[in-house]
Amino acid sequence: MTPQPTTASADGPPLLEVRDLTVEFRGQTGKVAAVNGVSFDVRPGETLALVGESGSGKSVTSLAIMRLIQRAGGNRVGGSIRLRRRSGDTVDLLAVSEDEIREIRGTEIAMVFQEPMTSLNPVHTIGAQVAEGIVFHRRVSRKAALAEAVELLDLVGIPEPQRRIRNFPHQLSGGMRQRAMIAVALACKPNLLIADEPTTALDVTIQAQILELLQGLQRQTGMSIVFITHNLGVVAEVADRVLVMYAGRIVEEAGVVPLFGRPLMPYTQGLLRSVPRLDMMSGAHEELEAIPGNVPDPTAMPAGCAFHPRCAHFRPSLCDTAVPGLEPADPEHSVRCARWRDVAAGVPA
Repeated sequence: MTPQPTTASADGPPLLEVRDLTVEFRGQTGKVAAVNGVSFDVRPGETLALVGESGSGKSVTSLAIMRLIQRAGGNRVGGSIRLRRRSGDTVDLLAVSEDEIREIRGTEIAMVFQEPMTSLNPVHTIGAQVAEGIVFHRRVSRKAALAEAVELLDLVGIPEPQRRIRNFPHQLSGGMRQRAMIAVALACKPNLLIADEPTTALDVTIQAQILELLQGLQRQTGMSIVFITHNLGVVAEVADRVLVMYAGRIVEEAGVVPLFGRPLMPYTQGLLRSVPRLDMMSGAHEELEAIPGNVPDPTAMPAGCAFHPRCAHFRPSLCDTAVPGLEPADPEHSVRCARWRDVAAGVPA
């Protein structure tokens, strides 16, 4: 698991600016903050990875960017999500009209959802689903859109695309369904692709093919990718920068090489220690370390740092009093931990 160096350029304005994003859902016991004050940028041409356990807020963040969270029934999405459009104009995706966000989705931002079998419509052919966005956004004929669908299926590596456009989702393998989902997302050549766990439940061979496909498409089109995953091996392979999320907040942000080489948040260290390594195959018996406990219940968050009940570096009256801020440890490395300096210096827990 050797992380790759950052290749995206930091020059120029960001493609996407998320500022103080908060997502609250109203439940039976009151409001629950699934995402709490999240801020980050996505640069042109880069791959930004969102990492964390299930329940950390990764997928909710992506749905908020796509404006797919219903704000009825007491749900609230706050903050700003500013997108630099192809025209050069910058718009707040949370403030634009329904007509405008429908125009932006698919053409400038697209999403590959986590489970293609539930995301693809089982009663429509693959070709019809790939062509749908082309017809809607570009106002071309169905025949022309289906011809483009064949080209897209070929682009994403589906064999015999002319025949496959007539297949239904259940007639494709898991890997081919995921490729079809990517074809749907790429139909209108978006500048930003959000990939939510696109390799979940795929075997390692198909996973490698999907990652190679996304990287190749990124080189061809120059699009940015927000890659959501819990798999740090995948992060090391594809990411330029990494955001580690826990309990709805960003707890560490860094380039992929600094994060893997010198993680400063105990939660990030725990995630890395739980990943199998090649040097563990030398014959010496070494067990993987697991982070004790579970992600906290969002209706009963612990006081102070949300990770402190699971943290070996916990100090009473320091870690359980106030939520620590996201502090810069280096120009491109930030961490949310009251004891990060001790962690960096190797002070024993």
